[in-house]
Amino acid sequence: MVEAITEKAETRRYADGKMLAAVDDGVGLIIFNQPEKRNAMSVGMWAGLGEILDEFQEDPSVRVVILTGAGPKAFVSGADISQFEKQRANADAQQEYDRLTSAGRAKLAAFPKPVIARIRGFCLGGGLGIALQADIRIAAQDSQFGIPAARLGIAYGFDMVKKLVDLVGPSQARLILYTGTRFDAAEAQRIGLVNRMVPDEELSDTVLEIARTIADNAPLSIAAHKVAVDNVVKDAADRDMARVKAMIDACFDSADYREGRTAFMEKRSPVFRGA
Repeated sequence: MVEAITEKAETRRYADGKMLAAVDDGVGLIIFNQPEKRNAMSVGMWAGLGEILDEFQEDPSVRVVILTGAGPKAFVSGADISQFEKQRANADAQQEYDRLTSAGRAKLAAFPKPVIARIRGFCLGGGLGIALQADIRIAAQDSQFGIPAARLGIAYGFDMVKKLVDLVGPSQARLILYTGTRFDAAEAQRIGLVNRMVPDEELSDTVLEIARTIADNAPLSIAAHKVAVDNVVKDAADRDMARVKAMIDACFDSADYREGRTAFMEKRSPVFRGA
């Protein structure tokens, strides 16, 4: 799958080549490219991720984004621990680290287009945090998950913990966080952490099929449903129901809705423009 896109489209480099991006046929691909460290995230990689997301958000040809790690060994194995002593040695240093990485994190959390995490190998700690921000998670059978914070003596922020609890519930979240142990893709699927587990050799085709299907659907409908789901999981007092309604109304007033009706009557595939 990675090769299918990168062979057809120009691959752009960010963060000294540790982040890669390509676009093909409605699909934006983001590659965490530090395989010698199992794609562990450095500060620079977070900045590169933010740059890519900005470009993909402004590019109307990008309708869905796939996140993946370079090589077969890891999606993202967590933060680059070699930077801990210098950049995360204590609470003050951690605050500075959060400041340096917060822009990339915020852009991923607020990204308005669908995001799919293609997971193979290690998906640990902050890497799991990245996967939690995706709308859909597809994992190969050989994937390994876990949050080893308790084994390092650190704690993850509220936003990441809330995402985890929203997906798997408080009981499973406690087990994951308190033990710090790893678990396999079958368990991740059982507890609802991933949408689907597939054989390793089927991962790329499965993810690309889902991405292509989303890219072919009406962008305004996808955007409205993403906003609606995001608001469902918020506390009632924080929901922006006016925005939800406005996006629903925009769908019914769109040329894409007319195209969808016409294509159905004519028994052909619709061609959506996002307007």
